[in-house]
Amino acid sequence: MFRRKKKEEAVEATPESPAPIEESLTAPVEEAAASTPVPDETSAVVGVPTAESVSSAAEAGNGASSPITKGRGHRVQKVGTVSSDKMQKTVVVRVDRLVLHPKYRRYVRRTSKFMAHDDLGATTGDRVRIVETRPLSAKKRWRVVEIVRKAAK
Repeated sequence: MFRRKKKEEAVEATPESPAPIEESLTAPVEEAAASTPVPDETSAVVGVPTAESVSSAAEAGNGASSPITKGRGHRVQKVGTVSSDKMQKTVVVRVDRLVLHPKYRRYVRRTSKFMAHDDLGATTGDRVRIVETRPLSAKKRWRVVEIVRKAAK
């Protein structure tokens, strides 16, 4: 189909672009590379972070996690209704979503069931938010984070 031109092709295609602009763009990069200190290869141990890298990582991070370990990143969250609470510290959460039918062009409700670890004490009918976590059992890979709305009694 259509392919976008790369920056180099666009620069070559326009004869009006002067060459000194390209030199001025690369000059600060070379100066910055020359001004950064290069660690001595003989004194550095492979795999062990230096004091400079640890302090820069601590400044870059939010301070909640240690500078050497990576953060957990973005975990998937879903909101659903508790359909069963008959197990100990485990609930079954039903998550509904609307999917456009490919042929009839109407929205169809699709339901997924997730088993989630529950320390908060959610009961049947509660609206809860679950978050993805490590495998806790054969079928349990989610954890209840909060009870959004309690069920009407």
